[in-house]
Amino acid sequence: MSTTPQGIHSLAFRVMRLCKPSFHVEHPFRLDPSDLFVGEDIFDDPLAASNLSPLLSSHVNKCTDSSDMTFANRFLLHHPSDAMGFSGLLVLPQSFGAIYLGETFCSYISINNSSNFEVKDVIIKAEIQTERERILLLDTSKSPVGTIHAGGHYDFIVEHDVKELGAYTMVCTALYNDGDGERKYLPQFFKFVVANPLSVRTKETTYLEACIENHTKSNLYVDQIEFEPAPHWTAKILKADELYPADNSSTGEIVKPPILVRSGGGMHNYLYQMKISSPGSEQVKAKRSSILGKLQISWRTNLGEPGRLQTQQILGTPSSCKEIELQVLAIPSLIILDKPFSVYLNLTNHTDRELGPFEVWLSKNSAHEKFVMFNGLQTMALPAVEAFGSTDFHLNLVATKLGVQRISGLIVFDTIEKITFEPLADVEIFVESDRFIK
Repeated sequence: MSTTPQGIHSLAFRVMRLCKPSFHVEHPFRLDPSDLFVGEDIFDDPLAASNLSPLLSSHVNKCTDSSDMTFANRFLLHHPSDAMGFSGLLVLPQSFGAIYLGETFCSYISINNSSNFEVKDVIIKAEIQTERERILLLDTSKSPVGTIHAGGHYDFIVEHDVKELGAYTMVCTALYNDGDGERKYLPQFFKFVVANPLSVRTKETTYLEACIENHTKSNLYVDQIEFEPAPHWTAKILKADELYPADNSSTGEIVKPPILVRSGGGMHNYLYQMKISSPGSEQVKAKRSSILGKLQISWRTNLGEPGRLQTQQILGTPSSCKEIELQVLAIPSLIILDKPFSVYLNLTNHTDRELGPFEVWLSKNSAHEKFVMFNGLQTMALPAVEAFGSTDFHLNLVATKLGVQRISGLIVFDTIEKITFEPLADVEIFVESDRFIK
């Protein structure tokens, strides 16, 4: 769509989008002669299928006789490709068409002199305006077009890589001297909208699933898709029970066939395995960050027009990282009623500073009676734990009731910062009587 200011001008801009032609397709109604006599299940019988060709040969030869002037064979398939309807002709674009993010917008612009006089000293500018920026595509200020004769024209081509969604305006201006020597200024505006060709949906747990969906009216042939992980992350693409690096650098393939994503909602899925690559403090930062990385996608359309797209940062769910984590490493396989047993535990410091010393005890604030308790002192002292370090220790307990019991309410307390950390999750044990043990 173009808009032109009011007033009489000798010059006018004409803008045409440059894009490749499309195939002219005629949808034919054609058939194979054998379909008139037999059904498609004839080939299920090998004997009948072998005798079909001699039976039909005489009829087909008669229908395809070049001397037949009745055009009786115009509906027959002479070659399997006839069913596709390709006429061998190419069709130029009949409209401005849709422009998608990641494509290269190419335009042929002609400035025409429709007056009866020549115009001189023509300065032409062409620029693209978006909501964020203004990009200059052509400027002849330093070398103006000397003369455009009556009925003449001056043509040029501009290109721009489309990197933003939304409304675009191409502004074409001309500053010139008309036939009376008057200096005139002509601005013209051409507006279009850039749409999103693909949508990328992701699901993230230990793995990242990316679903590429085609929103255009033509098939897209995706020849490259790369996942660029965020710092401190690595990614491997999973294909057919094999692991490949996400950048595909170690596969050794020189030419890879493109992946067809069909028009009007066709989809293709990719699965990546995510791992944290950095130890220590960087690992904690990576866990707390929601940024996983971004996808680089490049494709071509039916006639090879290229397009490329980079997604925004893909966000995952940041994992909560505890400052102090208490874990059970080992529990005895046999626990006897009223006899002490030892539980092997690990205390890990996930921060970048030293924490502690600590005290460990069993909480008494519980609505249910506890049948597993400390054997001996009710509080155990532990030394300070260095940054990103850990310490292992044994805890002596005793069970006072048979059956399935729980070790619950085990609390870690920082004696310096006076902080009580989240208690250990309940651990179930099975308590037996020594009467049944031989």
